[in-house]
Amino acid sequence: MSGVLQRAERPVARHGLGTRAGTLAQWLIVAGYLLAAVAVTSRLWADPANLLQAHTGDIDQFAWFMRYDATAIGHGRLPALVTTAMNAPYGINLMWNTSFLLPGILLTPVTLLAGPQTSLTVALTLGFAGSAASLFLVLRRWGASVAAAALGGAVYGFSPALVHNGLSHYQVQFVVLPPLMIDALLRIMTRRGSPIRNGIWLGLLAAAQLFVGEEVLIFTAVASIVLAASLAISWPREVLRSVRPMAIGLATAAAAALPICAYALWVQLHGAAVPAIAYQTSVSGFVTPSSDLLIHTKASAAAVAQSPAQGVYFSYLGWPLLVTVVAAAAFFWGNRKIRTTGVTFLVLEWFSLGSHVLPFHGMRLPTALLPWYWLQGLPLLGSALPYRLPVLAAGAAAAVLAFSLDQARSAANARGWRHVRAAAPVVAVAAVLPLIPLRYPAYPTAPLPAGWQTVFARLQVPPEAPVMVVPVGYSQIPQPMRWQADTGEPSSMIGGTFIAVNRDGRAIRGGRADRSKTEAYLDALWMGSHPRQLALRQARADIKSLRPAAVVAVTSLDSPLGRFLTRLLGPPAYHAGSTVAWRLTAANSSS
Repeated sequence: MSGVLQRAERPVARHGLGTRAGTLAQWLIVAGYLLAAVAVTSRLWADPANLLQAHTGDIDQFAWFMRYDATAIGHGRLPALVTTAMNAPYGINLMWNTSFLLPGILLTPVTLLAGPQTSLTVALTLGFAGSAASLFLVLRRWGASVAAAALGGAVYGFSPALVHNGLSHYQVQFVVLPPLMIDALLRIMTRRGSPIRNGIWLGLLAAAQLFVGEEVLIFTAVASIVLAASLAISWPREVLRSVRPMAIGLATAAAAALPICAYALWVQLHGAAVPAIAYQTSVSGFVTPSSDLLIHTKASAAAVAQSPAQGVYFSYLGWPLLVTVVAAAAFFWGNRKIRTTGVTFLVLEWFSLGSHVLPFHGMRLPTALLPWYWLQGLPLLGSALPYRLPVLAAGAAAAVLAFSLDQARSAANARGWRHVRAAAPVVAVAAVLPLIPLRYPAYPTAPLPAGWQTVFARLQVPPEAPVMVVPVGYSQIPQPMRWQADTGEPSSMIGGTFIAVNRDGRAIRGGRADRSKTEAYLDALWMGSHPRQLALRQARADIKSLRPAAVVAVTSLDSPLGRFLTRLLGPPAYHAGSTVAWRLTAANSSS
């Protein structure tokens, strides 16, 4: 196998990978990816500390995690994996949540200097540019020309799956490491270099990905298994001869990763299982462009926006690219790289349909024909969302496109078909034009309430002492997380958006499902509703059970909320702007 792959790599030398001009070309391409990423996020860069790309509590939650990480590093320690900084006094498990730990730690200087939203915009921009550059370099390593690899990197780094995940799911949009992990695995399988050295590199990459986004690590493992199976079918004898170095390499990878990941995995597996999200997918998503893309129609955008299928935004590649990739894989089936990546692409897209597919033009795909239906019971796969697999499927499609472009040009040169040589890159570029994304919109973050920092400076709440912020945050009211993220106050807050365990031991999403009547009542008053009157005795009992050191409300004293809290807790200790605070004692929390 190594001889076959060495012959396949000859185009690298021919295109000047080791020359100064070749190195310069690669740096220019990486710079081009960065410029494209800045273009997509340009509206956010007008004021990166105060602008976000979508009105969603997920972004406020990510901002909270960035602040949490930066605060820990600023105090000279790593972030604790279980904390009561949110959801006090019960706390949250960061390994159950999309805590984005590694980027949060690395971007601590940015967070401390410019705020958590700036760090998120930096991560978003680097997610696009870094993912594209990562696959570009891997494709070059496996023999693709500079131009073909550049196009493949762009398809992966700016795919519709990444663009839409970038609206709020940073841990899925930042997919710089998967191509490098798959490359390391392939080098082990094909006996290129030391299996121990490649195994150490693979293990370190896998450990890093665990702390970026575990779901992507799971999907990378799935893609690697599919790719390895396809390789074994294409090179059965060579793969059999590689069993020993593969065993050494994979054992080394596990040995390198486990010391880093063992405690985090123990924390994750200790307690209730994270509940799965109900989902539906749609075959129409593969060919229906959304409003995120430059080339779309009002009808297609409306169809995507109104579809009940959650993954309909992620799976789009469009008829031109789908036809090109499938036709190229069929036409160049004799090329093992194209055949292997083509099979991987088709299988990953098949997996991405999950086990709940909507009817397509009245036809329903039988559940028995959906592989994920049979796989979802396996450990870890049950809580993963298969409709996000197109993130990696786009990388496989990009590899097919890159290798096919080079193969077509090579075949045209051998036969003297000048028109075919000229037409091949035109066809490839035309196939990816429907994927060009629009710039992200920009919306202001939730403004910090007037007097917030003044009140907390006067309160001087002891470290780790929980504070009830009103409104009491949950998935429908994420603003308190944003205020805490922007200022670091309070250090421990009741409520928030998270995955955690309820009082009865059940894992839930979006905040506590057993919110007390008092929390719901206070939130209703804050939103201007007119809920049924709540007895003061009930409210005092609920607040006492949460053991807050203070209650801080964003309201005015003459509002219904302010008047109720005054009757409940007595005159406030501090009042500045639109922020009112009560310092709690045993007397005013239980009398």
